[in-house]
Amino acid sequence: MKSDVFFVPEKGADIRARLSALLTLLRRIEKDLPYAKDEFIPVKFTIGDSRCIYNIHPEMVKPIIALIKKKKAKPFLFDTNVIYSGQRQNTVDHLNLVQNKGFGAYRIGAPYVIVDGIFGQDGKEFSISSDYIKKIKVPSFITMLDSLLVLSHVTGHILTGFASSLKNVAMGMVTRATKLAQHSSIKPHIIKDKCTMCGYCIVACSVRAISAKSAKAVINQEKCIGCGECICACKFDAIFIHWEDDDDLSTGLPMRAQVDHPDTFDGGVLFAKRMIDVAGFVLSKFKHKFFINFAFDITKECDCISTKTDPIIAKNIGILASSDPVSLDIATLDLINKENPQFRTLRPHGVCNKMLDYAAKTKLGNSKYNLIIL
Repeated sequence: MKSDVFFVPEKGADIRARLSALLTLLRRIEKDLPYAKDEFIPVKFTIGDSRCIYNIHPEMVKPIIALIKKKKAKPFLFDTNVIYSGQRQNTVDHLNLVQNKGFGAYRIGAPYVIVDGIFGQDGKEFSISSDYIKKIKVPSFITMLDSLLVLSHVTGHILTGFASSLKNVAMGMVTRATKLAQHSSIKPHIIKDKCTMCGYCIVACSVRAISAKSAKAVINQEKCIGCGECICACKFDAIFIHWEDDDDLSTGLPMRAQVDHPDTFDGGVLFAKRMIDVAGFVLSKFKHKFFINFAFDITKECDCISTKTDPIIAKNIGILASSDPVSLDIATLDLINKENPQFRTLRPHGVCNKMLDYAAKTKLGNSKYNLIIL
């Protein structure tokens, strides 16, 4: 059975043209959003890093919030804190950035909530059925609400080559420790020059793998379980991860090698499979799910690390939407590849295909779709 994917083509850069395309889409999908009066509707959305200028424009979010409120429901935008340094590493700085980038409640029409606590630690832990990641921690509301709307800016990605709805859920709807667990198979290390020996990481470590030595914190790699709580606890960016050393369990070889030479490996990439399994678990907790992809200003890297100098690697495509995130992401990637033959060569070209194949195989969604052009 194929899933319906709605598509409004728009190749321009003008915000008015993009708004017109969005309104066309919203008129078509309004009946597919079964929101009840007074129901809380979480809208997953990221504002991007402080240096990112290509995130979804605030004016593109306002009509979506207005549509939800038209149904007498109660929308709120939400995100979680990140594991890397920057203004989205804690809730206070994160919310200041929300205001500075134009996503305040007065302008948008709904509050913006950081749902994993001040330092990205708050949530419920679950064991999940996955060969690649055993436990995850998610914000508590995920088990309490029926509906979910996901708004995603389509971009490239440093590891998968492509980031959209599935990545938005897998990385944006978990706590910082689970973000780390998806990204890396190795243990954190201390940057001695930055360590102030405040002791927060020692207190946070559940297995007592961190101790003080020569006025600096030291991590015992044999005891460390890679939970990431020390990264959450550190306020001085003194704990880091060798991202490039992420290993694929099916090959035993570094992730970086797979990114550079994806065709030489059998099976999926560990990072991508972890992401899909996490997304699958999170989405299973909602009865009603809908996803909108904004394929504009497609940068080489995702909004977490892109800047105003980040190259645009594909032409604008338009806006796509579906209740099936796998069909939606596949349709989005198909349209990008059709319009931009060079896209495959500018980013890791094998990983994203393996990721989407795995998503379909695990029945997170359909690999076949009906593209409905509006």
